[in-house]
Amino acid sequence: MVSKSELKKRQKARQTAAKKAEKAAAAPPQPEKKKGGDDMSDLNPNQYFELRTRKIEELRKSKNPDPYPHKFQTNFEPAKFHEKYNHFKPGDQEQQTEIRLGGRIITQRTAGANLRFYDVKCEGVMIQVMCQSNNATKPETFLEQHEILQRGDIIGVVGFPGRTNPKSRQGENKGELSVMAQEVTLLTPCLHMLPTVRYGFKDTEARFRQRYVDLIMNDASRNTLIARTKIVKFISNFLDDRDFLQVQTPMMNQIAGGATAKPFKTFHNDLDMDLFMRIAPELYLKMLVVGGLDRVYEIGRQFRNEGIDLTHNPEFTTCEFYWAYADMYDVLDLTENMISEMVKHVTGGYKTKFTTQSGEVYDVNWEKPWKRIEMIPGLEEALGVKFPPGEELHTDETNAFLKKILIDKKLDCSPPLTNARMLDKLVGEYLEEVCINPTFIIGHPQMMSPLAKYHRSQAGLCERFEAFVCKKEICNAYTELNDPFDQRLRFEEQARQKDQGDDEAQLVDETFCNSLEYGLPPTGGFGCGIDRLVMFITNHYSIKEVLAFPFMKEDTSAQQHQLAAELVGIKPMPEEAIKHK
Repeated sequence: MVSKSELKKRQKARQTAAKKAEKAAAAPPQPEKKKGGDDMSDLNPNQYFELRTRKIEELRKSKNPDPYPHKFQTNFEPAKFHEKYNHFKPGDQEQQTEIRLGGRIITQRTAGANLRFYDVKCEGVMIQVMCQSNNATKPETFLEQHEILQRGDIIGVVGFPGRTNPKSRQGENKGELSVMAQEVTLLTPCLHMLPTVRYGFKDTEARFRQRYVDLIMNDASRNTLIARTKIVKFISNFLDDRDFLQVQTPMMNQIAGGATAKPFKTFHNDLDMDLFMRIAPELYLKMLVVGGLDRVYEIGRQFRNEGIDLTHNPEFTTCEFYWAYADMYDVLDLTENMISEMVKHVTGGYKTKFTTQSGEVYDVNWEKPWKRIEMIPGLEEALGVKFPPGEELHTDETNAFLKKILIDKKLDCSPPLTNARMLDKLVGEYLEEVCINPTFIIGHPQMMSPLAKYHRSQAGLCERFEAFVCKKEICNAYTELNDPFDQRLRFEEQARQKDQGDDEAQLVDETFCNSLEYGLPPTGGFGCGIDRLVMFITNHYSIKEVLAFPFMKEDTSAQQHQLAAELVGIKPMPEEAIKHK
């Protein structure tokens, strides 16, 4: 006989067990540990690579299946999958519709011997693939087909759309929209262990060195590069629609001209001569305008042998255009229109946010009209001093005046302490710092702008503007200097500054001077740093984030990792362990 208390205890235990079973039935399938098969979660990366390589080598030899087939025919746009079939209810299927897609396995889950789930990334879209033996074209090879697949592998899937049934223990409890696979083919194996989805791939230096892994694991990196492409395409279309002609100019020159910067030097063996990688395409583009191409632009690479920091990379992308019979003011209006409409096109509105390295958040409004600041009056207001007249800004007296200001304000300026360098330092400290929303700084002294035309009403100044956003320059433009005599004098002044030790100053470009003697019409010119523009629009304070492959120092970590592995005793796996795996 069983006592009443014992009977109640047993009944309560049965009820508890029944509730647990019911809960387990409703839960989504969890990954099962594979026994003795392809579970490689306990391996370190070196062992994983070795084991995976040997497995793929066996497949290569047997070609059953061939781990590197030549082609897989796709027939579906992944981006439209969820939109097209989102109306499916749990259990709905459309077996008459064949879907063929290729993608990379990001996660895999096993629910028994006859059911597998894969989260596959296809063109940036995550799609669940449900593999059930009773849907397979060849059920007898189901296990063999799936045992060779690992996270990171690129697979081809043939199946039909459907939504899993939450009432079925064989489906996801949320009723996930899926491709119900009939065939799964290994297209390219991944030999390395992918970072886990849980912990991600967050190490900044590793992300830049292995951008391909970064793009696999981080959608934000992919979206940044997509936004960059949209920005470049918009600018190109904007200028094309206004009858500008896109051109290409040389990247190697005998003289590095068109900007104030230190160039990279190279050597041409056959000609036995030094050449410079271009620092700007400006002079060539203006020579095209001399030749009668009245509206030209180039979007391309520039190379400057300068420091690397959060906003500078040795090679970078610019857009420069030159517009005959226009001046700085025409270019200023076009700049406002082009950039503000580009921001709206890429982001959906005129307002964006930018977060600095220190965590300060700027709310940026790109809508025109933009604020304008006159350089010298702006500095006078900020510093509380009266500057010499424009025609005296290049003199030795002004040099002493500027040095005194730097001393009084305790500012350091890198030598040589030319008037142009010291003025630029003051502008950076007192004017650029207030430019959060897009702002034009105009009215530059002539000695700061060797290629800009003199101001038509203010002596000593030139017709030039720079646009700043979030305290950084994004573009530079001016009414072009087209007087060959004045241009030669400007170049000679630059050459004198070079003799004083300024590595960034330009030399006299005789070819360009000669072209001006044939006549350059009144022209407005514009130059914009694409990388920096992308940084502000996509909210990245580091230029490396917006470059597909930023410049990095030599990586010695591989040798260091190998040495560390040997020190802690990580060695190649013994044959017995490999056979067991």
